[in-house]
Amino acid sequence: MDDLRHRTIRSGMAKLLGQGVSVLMRLAFMVVLARLLDPSEFGLVAMATAITGMMAMFASAGLSTAAVQARTISVVQMSTLFWVNMLIGTLFAALCCLLAPVLVAFYDEPRLFWLTILLAPGFILGAASVQHLAILQREMRYGALAIVEFSGQLLGLACGVAIALAGYRYWALVGATFFTQLGTTTGMWVATRWLPSRRFSFAEVVPMLRVGGTVTFNTIVAYIGFNLEKVLVGRFWGAEALGNYGRAYQLISVPIDNLSNAVGGVAFSALARLQDEPARLRAYFLKGYALLASMSVPLTLFLCLFAEPIFLVLFGPRWMEAAIIFRLLTPTVLVFSLINPFGWLLLAIGRQDRNLRITFVVAIVVVVACSIGLPFGPRGVATAYSIAMVVWFVPHIVWSTHGGPISPRDILPAISRSFLAGLIAGGAACLFDRTEGVGFPPLAQVLLGASVMLLIYAVMILGVFGQARFYADLFRGMRRATT
Repeated sequence: MDDLRHRTIRSGMAKLLGQGVSVLMRLAFMVVLARLLDPSEFGLVAMATAITGMMAMFASAGLSTAAVQARTISVVQMSTLFWVNMLIGTLFAALCCLLAPVLVAFYDEPRLFWLTILLAPGFILGAASVQHLAILQREMRYGALAIVEFSGQLLGLACGVAIALAGYRYWALVGATFFTQLGTTTGMWVATRWLPSRRFSFAEVVPMLRVGGTVTFNTIVAYIGFNLEKVLVGRFWGAEALGNYGRAYQLISVPIDNLSNAVGGVAFSALARLQDEPARLRAYFLKGYALLASMSVPLTLFLCLFAEPIFLVLFGPRWMEAAIIFRLLTPTVLVFSLINPFGWLLLAIGRQDRNLRITFVVAIVVVVACSIGLPFGPRGVATAYSIAMVVWFVPHIVWSTHGGPISPRDILPAISRSFLAGLIAGGAACLFDRTEGVGFPPLAQVLLGASVMLLIYAVMILGVFGQARFYADLFRGMRRATT
């Protein structure tokens, strides 16, 4: 147990550090590109990636998750899964090229033709790294994975900025994506030192293909449900509206998604190893969930309260419409950060069928809500999206935990403490900004607001709610894991 605990803590530290660096790099890239490109150019690329992103889900076929979840896996099985991924990736690369004229006709935008075609190689690059990613996750080598992802992202962002400075405008976004995938895939091959063999047996991987198929279908349903509004905004309101909506959604998703991914990847690997020990699984999940909630709740509240000065500092005054949409979307992203862990739990204990059903219902709720808000523009879509997710929050938890090792009563303390502390800290920061921060430049408003909110939140969580021992134990575990 101690070995798994130390490996989990070490992996979590590595993953969290890697995701933290990733957030800073992506924010820097967004800031630079926002100064060089117009909202309509971001919207143009988003028109294509909203569709090709869904296809990329098929290219992985969920086989990384299937390989990590398997109790044991042979070299032949791993190689077979690799060649299956490569076949699927190649097919979708070809499909992407065939889809180019369809997107041109759908959006009535000729520039999408070559833009879509140049996104095709990414499917092959992504497929080539799926099983290498699974190897690193099974071995919980998240330190190596963090280095690989950092290197790939650094290469992609550097190339993207260089392309933009050279005057190629929106092609910078396409170039950044391609070189990130190239660098990441190359790094994973080097880190694992694993080469697929020519031996393969489909009979041995049929159970994994079933798991992967379910996971893939789940991912596709989720992607459609949570990205269809971008397609609709682009189709009915144009590239500039989609650029503002997409920039707002991306900016608020960057810190929350990276935080969720940092905890989620490690949590899934650890929970999968404990699927036959419900008591230990329950303890691990609740500690991880409490940690995630204590970080995501105050972060999202801060982003909501200080949306305008944040956008002024990062992107400038021409992006203020995106700042309004950004604030309206904060409840959506907060709810996602708090319900995503139940997906990791269901996958880890082999209940991917229930996870699929839940995702299907969520997707329907989101699509209906966003369709209702669409006539009112991007703001209407963002508002409807957030209302739908807030209403869905409690039913999601109840359905996910029914008959499992976790109950809704176990979840309530972590959420209630974090929410109450966050609301008090956010209120104090907002009051300070309205009284003492009047007339301050945007950067000072952001820094002072963050300082006040962090101080009050820490006092509430550690002192008033008595969580000091929990974090002290976590810190001691981190120190032992690194010695």
